This record gives sequence, structure tokens and C-alpha cells, in this order.
Amino acid sequence: MRLTTKGRFAVTAMMDLAMHNGSGPVTLAEISGRQKISLSYLEQLFGKLRRHRLVDSVRGPGGGYCLAKETENVTVAEIILAVDEPIDATQCAGKENCRDEQKCLTHDLWATLNQRIFGYLESVTLRQLVESQKAKESGVTQVHDMREAPVKRTPSAVSA
Repeated sequence: MRLTTKGRFAVTAMMDLAMHNGSGPVTLAEISGRQKISLSYLEQLFGKLRRHRLVDSVRGPGGGYCLAKETENVTVAEIILAVDEPIDATQCAGKENCRDEQKCLTHDLWATLNQRIFGYLESVTLRQLVESQKAKESGVTQVHDMREAPVKRTPSAVSA
């Protein structure tokens, strides 16, 4: 998978917007300042996010951007796809013409990886990311672990 700056910045900007959602529209200049992302780059990204109905724009004084959906209804996969970021580890973009117009030996491996990555990104919501970040900022160890690894538990001591 090749996740470029475009996808990373789009997710970061949407997290910032979600974390400041509720205090009125958020300007791209504010996001740019907090996240150190070029304002002109954010303008391009938010144009795409708006066309995919992930954000709404508010014009005029006090204007900016707001989320168009509740955070639990926005997945990381949606954000990445909205900014035209392909989630693809194959050389052929899934066309099965990887090697001399034929499917290469490892095509199925990479295609399966694509499905797993996409499935994972589809399972992570903006709400989960925001809650996790807010927990980190407030000193809570962990609200939600995005990984699917099982939690190791140690037996608790029984007092006699």
C-alpha cells in the first residue's frame, strides 16, 4: 500500500476538525497553524472532502468548516478515498496484468493485503481516533486500542 502525504494529511485535518467541532466552524488557517499543513494544500483536500460530503463549508465572517456527519459515521477509509488516495499494494492496480500482461506470482498476496488494510481502515472511525487522542492528552492510558491484538491479562492477586 502506498499511503502518501495526501491521505495522511486528510486524516490529520479531519481529526483536528472533529476535535474542535462544536465550537462553531473551524477555519483552514486554524488547522494549518495547529497541524503545520500548508493552507493551499488544505484548501485542495477540503474541496475534495466537501464534494464527498464529509465536511460542510460555512461562508462569511465566522465561517469555516464543520463535519457533515457524526464522527462515528466517518471512517478512515472514507477520508482516504475521498482525497483520491488509492489503497493498493499491487503493481497493477488490481487489473491482474502485473507481469507481461499476466497476473504475477504474488498478485493474490498483495490483493489480500489490500483487502485487510481496507477492512481495518474501514473499521476505524473518526470518533475512535478523537477519543483516543483526547485520552492521551488527558493522561488516561488508553480508551480504545486500534489494533486487533488480544489483550494479555495477568491473574489478579487474591488476598487471604
